[in-house]
Amino acid sequence: MDEHALKEFYIPKYIFVPDSKAEVLPHAPKNPIMVFINSKSGGQLGGELLRTYRQLLSEAQVIDLGEEAPDKVLYKLYANLERLKSNGDVLAPEIEHKLRLIVAGGDGTAGWLLGVVSDLKLTRPPPIATVPLGTGNNLPFSFGWGKKNPGIDHKSVEYFLNQVMNAREMKIDSWHIIMRMRAPKEGSCDPIAPLELPHSLHAFHRVSHTDSLNVEGYHTFRGGFWNYFSMGMDAQVSYAFHSERKLHPEKFKNQLINQSTYAKLGCTQGWFCASLFHPSSRNIAQLAKVKIMKKHGHWEELHIPHSIRSIVCLNLPSFSGGLNPWGTPNHNKARDRGLTPPYVDDGLLEVVGFRDAWHGLVLLAPSGHGNRLAQAHRIRFEFHRAAADHTYMRIDGEPWKQPLPEDDDTVVVEISHLGQASMLAAPGCISKSILDPSTPPSASHHLDDGGSPEDSDGDESWEERRKFGAANTFKLSEDIDVAHLS
Repeated sequence: MDEHALKEFYIPKYIFVPDSKAEVLPHAPKNPIMVFINSKSGGQLGGELLRTYRQLLSEAQVIDLGEEAPDKVLYKLYANLERLKSNGDVLAPEIEHKLRLIVAGGDGTAGWLLGVVSDLKLTRPPPIATVPLGTGNNLPFSFGWGKKNPGIDHKSVEYFLNQVMNAREMKIDSWHIIMRMRAPKEGSCDPIAPLELPHSLHAFHRVSHTDSLNVEGYHTFRGGFWNYFSMGMDAQVSYAFHSERKLHPEKFKNQLINQSTYAKLGCTQGWFCASLFHPSSRNIAQLAKVKIMKKHGHWEELHIPHSIRSIVCLNLPSFSGGLNPWGTPNHNKARDRGLTPPYVDDGLLEVVGFRDAWHGLVLLAPSGHGNRLAQAHRIRFEFHRAAADHTYMRIDGEPWKQPLPEDDDTVVVEISHLGQASMLAAPGCISKSILDPSTPPSASHHLDDGGSPEDSDGDESWEERRKFGAANTFKLSEDIDVAHLS
């Protein structure tokens, strides 16, 4: 790619820096790009990729997430764009309209940026392309960007920029999650402290007066996800991996080592011999009552087979590094159970169960899939006192150890459809849209089954639910080390 071609991605410095001298360009860039890189992802690759992008583009366009948070960068950018537009700058509206974002990191990093862009509540949010620098890389794989760490040389980065230039925009559902629980008075979840929740869940201080769980002593957490929420043994293995990485970061220097360590932990945690090493008290049916809403206003209890040890609420057709737990239901399943393929913009989550890792291996077969439990607009987990005092949960690659009720308390996790975000899809995209001309007409009716958000029932008003996307939801605190993002 010659210098002239690279100029089509260029954004002048004065667009980022208020009151700096305006730069006159021959014409507006066709594909203005901003790049956000977790320099601590992928071992040494993140830092090297950062240097390459800064050599090809201007330094102001390439953000090191270890030094600057994306919310501050984007708020500043869009505030300056508004000021420039009001002053009659001709380039600012072109940049705003054509802007595309690149995020390089794991699924946790990509989710962070997706959340920040949602916070902005823009009329036209910039679409996002993802560079796979993590371990699972489900988001990049789902939209055709691959799952292996990319090349870091000039030629590889130029090739990726060219793909971004030609990528098509695609909508993806976003999901609101709310959790209410009592904070544990004692106990330890070392080496990760109690309630060290994913960055996409943050404390929320005000709940509705009509909230049935508005009880003193309870904490409410809220946030969102784009890929999956899971609970059970798969999250336990992920938690063990993240704990080990936190204790010994020097052992996790590249993707191959990370993936092999993950596989070993799957064995040592008993995931392949779950019937022997995993107590039945931790099976999903013993831990929680699960309710789903297929149609607006009607909750129904979901039967969970007693053998299920892991449950996944899936938005994308990629889980655990590229596996598709839902698969494509055949004609008979579609007719008898009303199941559809896993569209990423239909307002439905696919709920899948697994018995153990051997059950998961069937996903390697061409038509393999997990235990298809349901498709739903809303899902509610109610945890009451049981034999187990904790379980493991995971959102988009970020796991935690969740305390369970000790007395007559209840822990509630509720997931509901919120809105959509814009992604960039490369030619190898495996995600499917209900808006695709090849999609059967019968699939599109699911968009309306949930009713409008304003009509949604439940404990909270729609206005309160919109606060997923409020700036603090995805904001990392100052002391967070982005190296621990997936």
